[in-house]
Amino acid sequence: MDLQQTAQLLANGIAVGSIIALAAVGLTLTYGILRLSNFAHGDFMTLGAYLTWLANTSGVNIWLALILGAIGTVGGMLLSEKLLWSPMRERRATSTTLIIISIGLALFIRNGIIFIWGGGNQSYDLPVASAIDILGVKVAFYRIVVVILAILAIVGLHLLLENTKIGKAMRAVADNVDLARVTGINVDRVVIWTWVIAGTLTAFGGGMYGLITAVRPNMGWFLILPMFASVILGGIGNPYGAIAGAFIIGIAQELLPYLSTALAESLNLPWLAIGNEYKLAVALLIMVLVLLVRPQGLFKGTL
Repeated sequence: MDLQQTAQLLANGIAVGSIIALAAVGLTLTYGILRLSNFAHGDFMTLGAYLTWLANTSGVNIWLALILGAIGTVGGMLLSEKLLWSPMRERRATSTTLIIISIGLALFIRNGIIFIWGGGNQSYDLPVASAIDILGVKVAFYRIVVVILAILAIVGLHLLLENTKIGKAMRAVADNVDLARVTGINVDRVVIWTWVIAGTLTAFGGGMYGLITAVRPNMGWFLILPMFASVILGGIGNPYGAIAGAFIIGIAQELLPYLSTALAESLNLPWLAIGNEYKLAVALLIMVLVLLVRPQGLFKGTL
């Protein structure tokens, strides 16, 4: 087993985990506060990446383009709240109905993106940046940028949840919406802020994913399984748990195929090897094991 290769894959896993973490936090917030398992979340992530790409290729600086992409994604989420989720809550729709609607919304967004921008891969208009040597490991510049931006976003989220009125109100609504309403908390305002925060983090995740890979219509759909696996692993409704779960999933997806192949070669058991094309299966395996062994996740599922 090549230690340098292992370190390289570990660095890649941290970068991917950072992106999954941002999107998974948005997903766990919408479930913890709105009790909505939103299968369109990955496609909103794709929308954020495409809006970032559109702004960037129109001459906008990439960092400003990320902000514009986030604003557009938040607008799309608020529109879906107004047209879909709010009416469904008023009608007390079942969780099964909400899941079916979210799948339909995901298909609508994905096919809308294909209709407008086509099904091909797109790339940002960025200068070529040399890889940076970290303790002998060559790490792509934009992967380091992704990790730093993700850490800053996570710190900002922590400060918002712990030190602001809206953060405390979000935690109260997540614990007991009826009690929160009785105590005078404006639940509708909390709902709006939930979509704003979820949309911003999700769009940043999609935009930053475009920094390390191509922007394509199905990018968010292929990340929806790792997102849900991260949420379940960390504890549903717990944003900090989702972050921890995302890093575990991201690193596992990068390392396990390589380690299993090395083990299969050393033991001469080719059936043990997991190819890179089965990375998503790693997330599925972890999710199933968690549901079987510790269904409440690693941490308590609450905000």
